[in-house]
Amino acid sequence: MSTSELQVQIFQHIKAKLPPHISLVDELAQVMDVSTDSAYRRIRGEKPISLEEIYKICVRYGLSLDNLLNLKSDAFMFKGNFVNPHAFKYDDYLSNVMQQMKYMAGFKQKSMTYLAKDIPLFHHYHIREIAAFKYYFWMKNILQHPDFANKKFKLDDYPDEFYELGVKTLSYFNQFDSEELWNIESINSTLRQIDYYYDSNIFSNSDEIYILYEAAEKLISHLEYQATEGYKFSVNDLKKPLGKYQMYFNEILILEGNILITLDGNRTAFLIHNVLNFLATNDVRFCDNMYEHNQNLKRKSTLISMVSERERSRFFKYLRQRIETRKQALKA
Repeated sequence: MSTSELQVQIFQHIKAKLPPHISLVDELAQVMDVSTDSAYRRIRGEKPISLEEIYKICVRYGLSLDNLLNLKSDAFMFKGNFVNPHAFKYDDYLSNVMQQMKYMAGFKQKSMTYLAKDIPLFHHYHIREIAAFKYYFWMKNILQHPDFANKKFKLDDYPDEFYELGVKTLSYFNQFDSEELWNIESINSTLRQIDYYYDSNIFSNSDEIYILYEAAEKLISHLEYQATEGYKFSVNDLKKPLGKYQMYFNEILILEGNILITLDGNRTAFLIHNVLNFLATNDVRFCDNMYEHNQNLKRKSTLISMVSERERSRFFKYLRQRIETRKQALKA
């Protein structure tokens, strides 16, 4: 293959990754810092791209040069930023997640497979109290932010702008067709976090412990409704079905918390690292391997959305019993 043919193939590969409403030439002109006319000539293979421009393109779109050039390598290229506990701003973090979801929601065909090691981030924003608690837990225990060192948990301390950002992120997530694989531990981790704070006297008001358990029940009921209907819904509008929703129950495996997104036939894998860090790759071999792994997990799991009513009822009943046991312990 000639250099110009390879160059045209690279740009075709990038075009396939862009939402339909985004102009390839405008996008590349911005990335390479050239005029639109220069970008056109590069796209048509009339002018060769430089190593610096190839570098900018690979960084911008998370591409592997090995894959683009069909070179055999054992390396995989990931992109992402590590959270800096000393400079972390939750609104900036959530805004970045929201912008990524907004971008991906622009594709015509979009789907997501989520291995739920914990309650998926997006579901926090169905219920404000859950969002408030997870925010506090991350800041205090994961990031060990100094402002939270001696700070007790209080629901009213959760900023409205954080919740509004989360709800906006959820609205884009709800446009995706989703598969979620859950097991009992997917919610147990959050319940154990509440228990730990209760035992450690972290709550500013003991009534808020009960409120949190009730919030967890509300979230479970909403997820059960989505699983029953096979669609996502806003918690405030149960009459408007959104993206398709498939829920699987796996009884024997601890899930990894990873995400595989498919946009118009192209896959992107997201690895959740140290709770808050997301590492992403478009590497075809890696994404195909994750896809096959997910298919294998699904075969070893029970589909409980729309079908398997008995198994679905058993799963959610077990979750509710876990919460009810804790609520009764508070009254003892």
